[in-house]
Amino acid sequence: MVLAAGLLAAGPAILQAEAQFQSGGVDHPGDWHVGEGLKQGDLFSYRMCHVDYRECADFRMDIWMEGDVQTGTETKWRAQVVVYDGNKVIKGNMDLGKIAPEPTGGTVELASYRSAFKSSVVWLSAFANSDEPKQFAAPSWGKIGNIGGEQILPQELITDGIVTPGGTFDEVVQVGWRTGGSTSRIFVVDEFPFPIRASTWTHVSEGIPPQEYKFELLSYQENVQENPFESVQATADELAGLGCPSHDRFATTVKKATVGFKYQLHVFYGPEFPVDGCPMKWQVKFISKFDETEFLNQVHYDLLVLNKDGTVARSVAHDEGRQFLFSPSGQALFEMTVKEGPGTTDYVVYVYGLSPEFIVPDVEPDWVVVPVTISAAEGDAGMIPTVRAEPAPVTEIPPWVKLSAGFWVEGSTPDAEFVTSIEFLIKEGIIVVPSTDRSVYSEAGIPEWFKGTTSFWIDGTSTDAEYASSIQYLIEQGVIVLS
Repeated sequence: MVLAAGLLAAGPAILQAEAQFQSGGVDHPGDWHVGEGLKQGDLFSYRMCHVDYRECADFRMDIWMEGDVQTGTETKWRAQVVVYDGNKVIKGNMDLGKIAPEPTGGTVELASYRSAFKSSVVWLSAFANSDEPKQFAAPSWGKIGNIGGEQILPQELITDGIVTPGGTFDEVVQVGWRTGGSTSRIFVVDEFPFPIRASTWTHVSEGIPPQEYKFELLSYQENVQENPFESVQATADELAGLGCPSHDRFATTVKKATVGFKYQLHVFYGPEFPVDGCPMKWQVKFISKFDETEFLNQVHYDLLVLNKDGTVARSVAHDEGRQFLFSPSGQALFEMTVKEGPGTTDYVVYVYGLSPEFIVPDVEPDWVVVPVTISAAEGDAGMIPTVRAEPAPVTEIPPWVKLSAGFWVEGSTPDAEFVTSIEFLIKEGIIVVPSTDRSVYSEAGIPEWFKGTTSFWIDGTSTDAEYASSIQYLIEQGVIVLS
């Protein structure tokens, strides 16, 4: 897929001609603009997403029009806002223009959400504002500002009504355009300030276009005179009492192939030692195993925590009310709240496969395991994180161990024979464990993902020290048991 940035993609000459001669207009009197009829006391709630925020991950935005605010010589709307994004609550305000109700400032923590609101719910204000309202019967409301850009057309008058969670609207005008092989649609109602629903698509030169933005009105009330968000507590206020570390930057990087060698993953997370009950930020780059510069597209994935028996203890997608997480570009950025207790937790980046968002991938899943050390919350017992000791091999791992490991990866030798090699490394002091005078065995078998780790060591991608650390980790986790 070749994506064009936003709506700035160039198109062939034939599209320019089509854009010039397209004509719309519906049989409905009057005109409309974004913000029409907006007044103090209006309370809106929208479910929305935009491609520039976590690749169109849904969030809910509640907006209460508090009244006027003076900014220099300009009078603007002051809106109080609460955003519900997964398990986060963000609270603040934003200022909206009177001519075009686009956000021009407000609480810093709301910046990403204001940007999504500007580029979705009030996007049509670039064409229809109080200075330039648009007739429903007009053949065009304007042209998207790119070479070969499509006309914004009033396409259809829907007289049998549209039902939204925010109410039933009897007469709705569909405004739309054709781009990238798909029709983008925005539904507006005369005398209602904002569109009630939309679904638009990013322009692409080939392949299936990803969602650009979508939204839907969840509720609407008039004449709300008291701040309805007074009792709402922002997540940031709750976390302040926990002494949560900053998660603004990525402290740790993990680069691995998935256990089945289908994909290559670059995983970044922060902080280095997350705290139980606090937020944690992740970025996962899904890379072609053939070319490190090529990102994979349309990735269905999840971040899991597994029980010792391999069952799923937690799914970040399910925490957010989703079946799975989805990355159109292969560069996923998301946050989560740590719910695992102090100690080492294995987070599993689980890749279902590659396919359009609403089509289940028809391939075997693959995954990467990322061990993370969790600290206790402030005031809890066990404040100091349990950190694995750095491996300190006395000598290099003998070549015959690498040969034996290669046979095990290929399936030529059973786990028991491979474990014998590990026992040798322990007895020789190459791998340091609390006691070296015990034998080694594996009750449940060594997990399949460790064969990928072993392969990296065999081909020289990882060092003896790193591989020794991996074996040490299996012992500490009870996967390989010292009897």
